[in-house]
Amino acid sequence: MQRIFNFFRDVAREMKKVSWPKGKELSRYTITVITTVVFAGIFFAVVDLGISSLIRLILE
Repeated sequence: MQRIFNFFRDVAREMKKVSWPKGKELSRYTITVITTVVFAGIFFAVVDLGISSLIRLILE
């Protein structure tokens, strides 16, 4: 039981050392991540449609 207590105490100590982003930085990072995910989703959807069309043309 003491080991678990020590583990969580060490986790709390390390979390205090973390440099957390400010509100403006967090907003910028969030927008960057969402934009990247949307772009990747659209890219792979277009590639998937292209490959599907190509396979349909080959099989017909």
